[in-house]
Amino acid sequence: MSSKNVVFKKISKDKSVGVYMGKRDFVDRVDSVDPVDGIILIDHEALQGRKVFVTLSCTFRYGRDDVDVIGIAFRRELYLSTRQVYPPLQDREKGIHSRTQARLMRKLGDNAYPFFFEFPDNLPCSVCLQPAPHDVGKQCAVEFEIKAFSAESQDAKVRKRSTVKLLIRKVQFAPESEGEAPSVETTRDFLMSDKPLHVKATLDKEIYYHGEPIKVHVSVTNNSSKNIKNIIVSVDQVSTVVLYSNDSYVKSVAIEEDSVSAGATLEKVYTLLPLLANNRERRGIALDGKLKHEDTNLASSSIIKEGVLKEVLGIMVSYRVMVKLIVGGSVPCNNLMFQVQRKSNKAALSGTQGADEGRGTNRGNESMINEPESGGRGSPYTGKQEVTGRSVRTGRKTKPP
Repeated sequence: MSSKNVVFKKISKDKSVGVYMGKRDFVDRVDSVDPVDGIILIDHEALQGRKVFVTLSCTFRYGRDDVDVIGIAFRRELYLSTRQVYPPLQDREKGIHSRTQARLMRKLGDNAYPFFFEFPDNLPCSVCLQPAPHDVGKQCAVEFEIKAFSAESQDAKVRKRSTVKLLIRKVQFAPESEGEAPSVETTRDFLMSDKPLHVKATLDKEIYYHGEPIKVHVSVTNNSSKNIKNIIVSVDQVSTVVLYSNDSYVKSVAIEEDSVSAGATLEKVYTLLPLLANNRERRGIALDGKLKHEDTNLASSSIIKEGVLKEVLGIMVSYRVMVKLIVGGSVPCNNLMFQVQRKSNKAALSGTQGADEGRGTNRGNESMINEPESGGRGSPYTGKQEVTGRSVRTGRKTKPP
């Protein structure tokens, strides 16, 4: 049985332009980033002599009602790049950069034109803050978008019917090398006790993958006369909106509790599993960028590249394990900082599937085309394809001449 490739397709309302892309997730490996490529399909009759442009944009949206101006949510464009697709400024064949583009060019025919973008080094990855169930409007997020439109010129007023937008994601893979396993310890003396309380906590490693259990090794030597009423071991997600506001959100995404009597010793491994499935109703949880009607996972840890200002990242995300002992007051153990990342292999991403969540459903005028892999020359499309369902297969084909 032949393997199948997924092609994402979206057409403007007036049918003048359409976008075809082989994927919507683009990987940032710290030292390199996947380029963005695809195909623009045009309809000369619907264009009526207009030009066709395609843009790649990165936008930060704060999403707060109290900073709206005349009903427009606060947003800032972090990056915008525009290419003229039609009339082409170079030979069509020179604009092909991938096998998917070449295959689609053969299938879609002479009205298909390739486009290609490269991400700058200083752009953040896709991330958003989860709104509460009752919240309305746009959420706080860093989003990437491909937009194709037809107009008289690049600066002319663009009709909504002649525009098509497709959200994409810039995701981050775990670096190949990691540092030492985090470890921290603290000793606390009490006024009416001759001997101290000693706490030590360690992790197995510095980097964990989404959906991977986190094992926290906790050692408590309670030589004091105090009873430890409660031990709280939690995984905290710290999200900081560094652009303009510098707001921070600290959310416990996994927690365990225990107790130790006076004069006792505790050696225990606590296993915590931070998952979005357990935090879906909580406002302010940071998520990896979410595509329309697609599921996602908890946000990956932010990595600041050398020479890049953190303010450009929009939203910074980090994770920590906190061990807190409740005696009379609380005795916090210092934080264990670690990273949560995606696996750096091809299996970690399949289309738009999240790392620990299943595939969602595309609706509206977006569609997924399940296209069989072909070793030879592909057959051309016949006629126009109307997008009405959740996902469609390629239309009827004719034999190649």
